[in-house]
Amino acid sequence: MLSRNTIKSKIKTFDEIKKLRETFRDKNLKLVFANGCFDILHVGHTRYLNEAKSLGDKLIVGLNSDLSVKKIKGSNRPIINDKDREMIIASLQAVDYVFQFDDKSVDKILMQLKPDIQVKGTDYTEMNVPERNTVMSYGGKVAIVGDPKSHSTRLIIDEIIKVFK
Repeated sequence: MLSRNTIKSKIKTFDEIKKLRETFRDKNLKLVFANGCFDILHVGHTRYLNEAKSLGDKLIVGLNSDLSVKKIKGSNRPIINDKDREMIIASLQAVDYVFQFDDKSVDKILMQLKPDIQVKGTDYTEMNVPERNTVMSYGGKVAIVGDPKSHSTRLIIDEIIKVFK
């Protein structure tokens, strides 16, 4: 089990992540980048992140902030606030570092970090990943990881609503 201090040490600002990226590059460590809302953590998320970590030396997770989640999912989301989601993601052993971002897209982040591999879940194919052209422009790779899309926060919310009707 990770200590609270260890978990907190995995939470970074984007500027801190950029500095870490340079250190990883100097040490020839392969960087894998994953991103998402991770609103209600479920088994699909954990399998996605564990498989992502297996592709490289360091796994950095970009977490959509509350503002970003609202832009993507609507005004009723997120269910869990970004500070709590950040702590939950940081507590996973597969995750080396996590940071928050406000944009709907991670193109700007990818251009600055230039991870070796950007991972997406199985609701994508390598050809329809929105940031694919960005990743290809600097010589990175896109990988599809995780379970078939049979788990989702939306399904969990729907089940909870059924219970309380």
